[in-house]
Amino acid sequence: MAEGFLRNRYDGGVRWPIAFAHRGFSRDGLENSLQAFKNAAALGYGYVETDVHSTSDGVVVLFHDETLDRVTDGSGRIEDHTYAELRNVRIGGREPVPTLDELLTALPGICINIDIKDASSIRPLKEVLDRHDAYDRVCISSFSDRRVMAFEALVPGHSMTTSAGRLRVAAFVALSRLGCLWPLKWILRGVDALQVPVQYGRIPIVNAASVARAHQLGLQVHVWTINDVQTMNDLLDLGVDGVMTDRADLLADIMAARREWPQRAGSSSSDA
Repeated sequence: MAEGFLRNRYDGGVRWPIAFAHRGFSRDGLENSLQAFKNAAALGYGYVETDVHSTSDGVVVLFHDETLDRVTDGSGRIEDHTYAELRNVRIGGREPVPTLDELLTALPGICINIDIKDASSIRPLKEVLDRHDAYDRVCISSFSDRRVMAFEALVPGHSMTTSAGRLRVAAFVALSRLGCLWPLKWILRGVDALQVPVQYGRIPIVNAASVARAHQLGLQVHVWTINDVQTMNDLLDLGVDGVMTDRADLLADIMAARREWPQRAGSSSSDA
């Protein structure tokens, strides 16, 4: 297991579950803005989740959708804009679209779960992480296993955290229920975490049995995107290793009540 990203904070030698601020934290809809990530850090978050696309001139920006239309005052596909053009666009009419370089610089202690949204971002992402020597601060994820593996192929020798894509998660769900763990060890080789919803449609994904099987395989289980208090508590009681939320304020309160806050990645209990 890649320990750098997943080390989290220890209390008496016990690894705490990871609280992820999903796209940062903003009650005003300013998702994936630099201000949203700063808001999360101010609450005590050591981990944030974000998405990356690249512009037509190869700048890696933090943005979920393929197009600008839903959350900005701009329009069109990100890959059809230069970075200079994006600098005039505002999230919610207020906040600029940030680059990954800016986030790594602005919050040097933060760990970042990076969802690669398109194949054209793979090489530019490597270049950013090389510039900042930030491989121990990131988890590389994507719905596409092909993208994750293509990124891994670019950076041989790096001790880097990765999560499984949709096909490898499906293999885990199907084979683990049959008790076929040996094939899964090969299928999930190099994977550190399963990042999953509680269920896909009517198919349950996260329960006591699936968490136990993942742990048998040496995998962490991170669950997205949980925004209600009861489910947060239920999942933490179940023993999941991480929860991603849009309601970073609520999850922070819950983790504090469990004496697992603030989540400053890599610190020890004596640092509080």
